[in-house]
Amino acid sequence: MFNDTVEEMDIKNTARPLDGAGVSAFLRSLPAQPLLLGLGEARHFVGELGEVRNEIFRHLVEHEGYRSFAIESDCLMGLVVDDYIMTGAGTLDDVMERGFSHGFGTSPANRDLVRWMRAYNEEHDEKLRFFGFDGPLEYWAASPRQALTALYSLLDGPLPRTVVTRETLDALLGPDDRWSNEATAMDPSQSIGRSADAQRLRLITDDLVALLETQAPQLSPDGRARAALYARTATGLLRYHYWMADASPARWTRLSALRAAMMAANLRAVAEHGPALVFSSNLHLQRTRSCMPFGDQRLGWWSAGAIIGTQLGDRYAFLASALGTAGDDTPSPDTIEGILSTLPWDRALIDARRLAETITRPAPRVSRDFAYFPLDPAQLDMIDGIVFLKHAVRLRPLG
Repeated sequence: MFNDTVEEMDIKNTARPLDGAGVSAFLRSLPAQPLLLGLGEARHFVGELGEVRNEIFRHLVEHEGYRSFAIESDCLMGLVVDDYIMTGAGTLDDVMERGFSHGFGTSPANRDLVRWMRAYNEEHDEKLRFFGFDGPLEYWAASPRQALTALYSLLDGPLPRTVVTRETLDALLGPDDRWSNEATAMDPSQSIGRSADAQRLRLITDDLVALLETQAPQLSPDGRARAALYARTATGLLRYHYWMADASPARWTRLSALRAAMMAANLRAVAEHGPALVFSSNLHLQRTRSCMPFGDQRLGWWSAGAIIGTQLGDRYAFLASALGTAGDDTPSPDTIEGILSTLPWDRALIDARRLAETITRPAPRVSRDFAYFPLDPAQLDMIDGIVFLKHAVRLRPLG
């Protein structure tokens, strides 16, 4: 509810129109310029939000020196997109099909973004980079083959040549479908993550990672970055598969935490390329613990944003997104989204901490859309800003 002394003008004073000038003013208000600027999604596949994201990124590139974009998509598939925008390799249709996970390649906004990044790179010497920062997994996980064999091929020395051959790796990995079996999501007994082959692969991967450290000087900067990506992906996947085979009640909490840690490790690598815009679910980018109902459990784990925020401090900033009317779902007037709907602009950028000081005891929003994650009133002071869209009608169903 509103504080008795608060007028609508006080709410307006916490916000500004969402445009280039507003984004730059927001960045100037931060204690330090972020290496990673997280833009969260309150819901996946919102057409209007994707368009706003593209506008923000173009402004950041053209006026704030940003050169990288990262999205909640398979980190290895993202290499396909990065190669395309850097070199023009392949076709846009093929890149959108092979370069994104989770169905994100079908998003018109993602297609427009990739097309614009490629066009920019054709005209500028200082190139834009594209990164996926999720692991190669859904609720189940992919085979570690791509990451492990790619790492192996980049290294040179006694381990891969005499102790472990490519044939050894292929034999231990076996068919990919025994790793990517979707049934393992609900039935841990079908996972091979604790088999003798998987255990030996974990030891081999550990040795390959150690070998990479000894050979880093002979690799180019790009070679080191790519080898490091393969190393942490292979390690993370094998660790994830190990816990996929766990039958304890803690299984999904552990798996969620491991995914967040993989995301955070990839984001740390993205930060090394300078200022980057990161686009993902609010739940992944927030600084607080993520909580989610899962069957008869309620899972809780530290999000990727919380982990990377601990590492980068004030060089990480988080903009959460929120929607007013989403489809036919209209927020109650006493929720944060309902209060923000009184703003005179269709799109606004809000100082979340000032908003937290201005309103008292807003009601939590209960959305009829299971895919929409409303803002948590108790967490406003842990958010740097809010990107608010008063109306969103282009919502694609999930699943």
